[in-house]
Amino acid sequence: MIKRNTLAGDVLSDNDVKMIHQESLQLLEETGVEIMHEEALDIFEDNGAKVEGKRVYLSAELVEDALDQAPTSFTLHARNSDNDVVIGGGNSVLAPGYGSPYVTSIDESRRDSTFEDYKNFTKLASVSENIDVLGGVLVEPTDLDDKIRHVKMLYAAAKYSDKCLMGSALGAKKARESFKMASILFGEDEIIDDRPITMSLINTMSPLQYDNRMADALIEHARYNQAAVIASLIMAGSTGPMSIAGTLVLQNVEVLTGIVLAQMVNSGAPVVYGSASTIMDMKAASLAVGSPEYAKFIGATSQLARYYGLPSRAGGSITDSIMVDTQAGYEAMMMFISSINHGINFVLHSAGLLENYMTMSYEKFIIDDEILSMVTNYQAGIEVNEDTVATKVIDDVGPSGHYLQEPHTLQHMEDFREPEISNRAGYTSDNDLIPTVERANEKWKAILADFESPYLDSVIEQKLTDYIEELK
Repeated sequence: MIKRNTLAGDVLSDNDVKMIHQESLQLLEETGVEIMHEEALDIFEDNGAKVEGKRVYLSAELVEDALDQAPTSFTLHARNSDNDVVIGGGNSVLAPGYGSPYVTSIDESRRDSTFEDYKNFTKLASVSENIDVLGGVLVEPTDLDDKIRHVKMLYAAAKYSDKCLMGSALGAKKARESFKMASILFGEDEIIDDRPITMSLINTMSPLQYDNRMADALIEHARYNQAAVIASLIMAGSTGPMSIAGTLVLQNVEVLTGIVLAQMVNSGAPVVYGSASTIMDMKAASLAVGSPEYAKFIGATSQLARYYGLPSRAGGSITDSIMVDTQAGYEAMMMFISSINHGINFVLHSAGLLENYMTMSYEKFIIDDEILSMVTNYQAGIEVNEDTVATKVIDDVGPSGHYLQEPHTLQHMEDFREPEISNRAGYTSDNDLIPTVERANEKWKAILADFESPYLDSVIEQKLTDYIEELK
């Protein structure tokens, strides 16, 4: 978890934010949002919303009441309490890639992801000093039966890590089964509902719709007091207006609708204002997540969330590149540092992704982890005190001297970050010309070869496996 020292940058003026807010309220009241879930429609109507068929209309008062109820921050709990994280405020909590159906490495070409890949990436995320939250659909294990895929993934996340977990958002039943698995992991037979122990991603169906499965899962998360990231993935020019401002208004309408629903179900339910919105590349006919426009969406999303007093989600080390190349590096660094500098609280997709969310790369995971470490070090700022200003040692060495043998140098020589895969040694022969991607390949293989699982009580592990058997 990065505790940010730099102030969040703004891409919108105060008047811009207020205009987006006001236009959103108008659309919520006059145009409405289509909700494809009968219980959700009843919840809205019972709480004073106007409902006509599948269309829900929200007044400004209902929106403002919900925003007043939603927490500005919350703690997501891990089975190892040392790994608890606070989502909101001046923190940036990091999670790896999510949802990709394909994986790749330099040893083999792009292929369908498997449960073995899921376990491998869980181990890499577990070892990382930067990743705070894992689980969920880290990759999509296409070789598992869909009926138990979500619990098998959560079991792997629990077995190979003691960090915070993401669960399933594929309807109420799978969400509830994820809560049950997580509660067993915490040593409880009943579902824990007094604190968040899982978090899931609830996606809107743009434009202006919530499908049955997502609304179902959102209601269940609110009911059990589990955290929900409510997010839109709008493509400006395709599923949204051909302007960033217009797409932000559409996103705002969709996300606010989900926040209102969560608070109607359970006042104070933990929610995160989320966005994966970006532009559509009209030539390639695909979303462009490595674009400077996406960095603007990141900044604007953070500002809107702060305006509403909510935690935010956006960004990550993402790229449009289809391989681990220079493009992947510069786009990933731009998007991740934009996320941190703009003040995003929950950064999904922080490591591993290529091809705009479609593919997880073993080598890029390691390279991205290096990026995370660099930005974390940068965010730590500069320690200034009587010792670090070094007035005495500067005076002692004086002009034309050096500091190599000074006690101050020996005392502080390990203060600076040492890179994991970057090469600073310089050239001595062509044998030194090993590309970064090859060094990353060696690194991930070494991590997996040396991996040791954190302690998991055998009784709890047996209960987890027994529960999975019950669901088959």
